[in-house]
Amino acid sequence: MKRVLVTGCGGFIGSRVCHQLIDDHNVDVVGVDNMNDYYDISLKFHRLDQLRRLSRFRFHAVDISDRITLGDVFENYQFDAVLNLAARAGVRYSMENPYVYMQTNALGNLNLLEEMRMHGIRKYVLASTSSLYAGQDMPFVESLSVNTPISPYAATKKAAEAMAYSYNYLYDIDTTVVRYFTVYGPAGRPDMSYFRFVYLIDQGHPITVYGDGEQSRDFTFVDDIARGTILATKPLGYEIINLGGGNQPHSINKVIGIIEELLGKKAVVDRKPAHVADMESTWANIEKADRLLGWKPEISLEEGLRRCVAWYQDNREWLVKLPGICETA
Repeated sequence: MKRVLVTGCGGFIGSRVCHQLIDDHNVDVVGVDNMNDYYDISLKFHRLDQLRRLSRFRFHAVDISDRITLGDVFENYQFDAVLNLAARAGVRYSMENPYVYMQTNALGNLNLLEEMRMHGIRKYVLASTSSLYAGQDMPFVESLSVNTPISPYAATKKAAEAMAYSYNYLYDIDTTVVRYFTVYGPAGRPDMSYFRFVYLIDQGHPITVYGDGEQSRDFTFVDDIARGTILATKPLGYEIINLGGGNQPHSINKVIGIIEELLGKKAVVDRKPAHVADMESTWANIEKADRLLGWKPEISLEEGLRRCVAWYQDNREWLVKLPGICETA
């Protein structure tokens, strides 16, 4: 690949994918992002500022749901692949504003596929989610039926996957769907539990835990996710591939315990009833990722959280000043 389009380049995962494409693969990257205020935009500019220092990176403030401005990007560049990492994420907020999820996750996906069809671009990587597996037996394997999404977020991701399959069938757009499992790491989304836990425990504020804390997740470090996403640009036809930790999932209580040890502080826990849209556990079968991509995660939960805490401590002076970035409730 010589040049790729990465959508959501100001996001947590998108920015890491851009860095790896440039630093490890010498690929020119055109990044687009609408820089929305789902969370404090200062964090997105923090990531984007680092990318803008790289000579191989070009940024355009574009919303993928805006067909006109998106089309201008495709007119101005020739791409070897499109990596669609732009998404409205978060199960709970999708219940409050389902329309914006449909606009970005479904319509934005369609706009990209149409531009690819018109410009003869043959490789598409679509970021999807483990939330589609709700209610299935673990570990989750890609062949499971995922026709009963329990949140608007999951439903819009299912719609994107289905549309991508149609374009593969009709127009021979080689498509790899990568389903992410609880991605964490430095400069992550502040609505993710581990980010909030680090901040709140350090500041001596109570942390909110929904349920008994034994609900578990297949935590996957962001650099491993970015590496797998780039490997997914190889020609595969149409494939859905899990990218997850792959080992026994870790409980929220375990994550809290590791963070307490790293900070040298005890958490004050405020327990609330479990949320109806939350999954009890996630656990990825990653045999397919190993077989098709040669991919396995390399960063342990302990090492990954150590890097998260170190990043927080290095940036604490400005992080604690961001309004609403880690509310106590």
